[in-house]
Amino acid sequence: MKYFIVTILSKGKKNEYGLYAEHKKEAQYLAKIKYSGMILKAIESSPPLEDQFKRFKDTFLSNVKKKKLKQDMLIAAIRQLAVMANAGISIHDSLHEIAGATTDTTLKEVLSTMAEDINSGHSLSKSAAKFSYQLGTLSLAMIELGEKTGNMAEALHKLADMLEEIRRNIIKFKKAMAYPRNVMIAMAVAFTILISYVVPQFKTIFEQLGAELPMPTLILLFLEHLFNTYGIYVLAGLFLFIFAFRYMLDHNREFKYKWHQLLLKTYLIKNIIKFSTLSRFTLVFSELVRAGIPVAEALETSTAMIDSLPLQERLLIVRSAVEKGGSLNSGLKETGLFENMIIQMISAGESSGQLDSMLQKVMEYYKMRFDAIIDGLSEAIEPIMLFMIAAMVILLALGIFLPMWEMGNAVQGRH
Repeated sequence: MKYFIVTILSKGKKNEYGLYAEHKKEAQYLAKIKYSGMILKAIESSPPLEDQFKRFKDTFLSNVKKKKLKQDMLIAAIRQLAVMANAGISIHDSLHEIAGATTDTTLKEVLSTMAEDINSGHSLSKSAAKFSYQLGTLSLAMIELGEKTGNMAEALHKLADMLEEIRRNIIKFKKAMAYPRNVMIAMAVAFTILISYVVPQFKTIFEQLGAELPMPTLILLFLEHLFNTYGIYVLAGLFLFIFAFRYMLDHNREFKYKWHQLLLKTYLIKNIIKFSTLSRFTLVFSELVRAGIPVAEALETSTAMIDSLPLQERLLIVRSAVEKGGSLNSGLKETGLFENMIIQMISAGESSGQLDSMLQKVMEYYKMRFDAIIDGLSEAIEPIMLFMIAAMVILLALGIFLPMWEMGNAVQGRH
């Protein structure tokens, strides 16, 4: 939304009003409705500081109030909806029934609102679009698919299966990360305790030496001073940084794009993002094609639900190539994301008219690759953990014992 200053002539006086609109014509239209008088001009401008702060506060509060649905509750609700739709019960009655039975307040609110919207004449997909944050892009895509094919029950069953598969991958990832995470937390706690309580005991001894201290000792003393003197400010700064970072990710596309680019260059993380994205993309794409959705339209829906902006941008090349009359395999090759084996499989599927079954095999291949990465995650992280533990131990050992050895040598030298 852009900010416009609209000048209105009313009772012989010029008055200026500020309002938000998508473009100049909309700003003039809104001003005409809200204010009496003749509109002289509408100029795009930067909003006042107080207005910027108000919008920031409103956005922040709305983001705080937003709650993600628990995946297990959402999957259970979708399965119930699919069963009831298959039994011939209307979507409105099904949503109303499930909303009344659930104990999750957020899910109850979402389903109740959707039931009211359908009762008012809206489609299920249009109503669900209002809750894109809670439901996710995959749910919206599959609901739209159900409406297009006329088989909502099957689309919802397949949606529940896909969400279950994604949930299993997330659980598997969390389990793989549990051990490294716990070790890192234990290291951080131990290091903080040593810096806060052990190093100060040696500080007085080091000050009495009066000699030039080695670099590891100076680093330890700096960290001790930082933790014990400015610890609260460091924590406050950390929280502010995290908040500002999350805000920029949510509201600045260019910042989000660069962050995603950085992640795709980071050791280990790049493979997790790449293969999880390709696994999800081929999963949704294969299901849409199997349901009879045109390839170009299926590509549009599949790419829309990709979180990584650089990967989404590269996969949009495929849709553009297909819309221009090119083959699917040439579009996939142009992205540089797919191996030659995959390109050949897609090409064979297109030639034989069995694209949907070939896409199913491609999806299974990327699922296997992603599972292999997750299964080997702990082993891949171990060298990094060992390096960090070694660095911490060496810093503490050298920082504390080097001055002691120098003091011992000085005492022996006097004798």
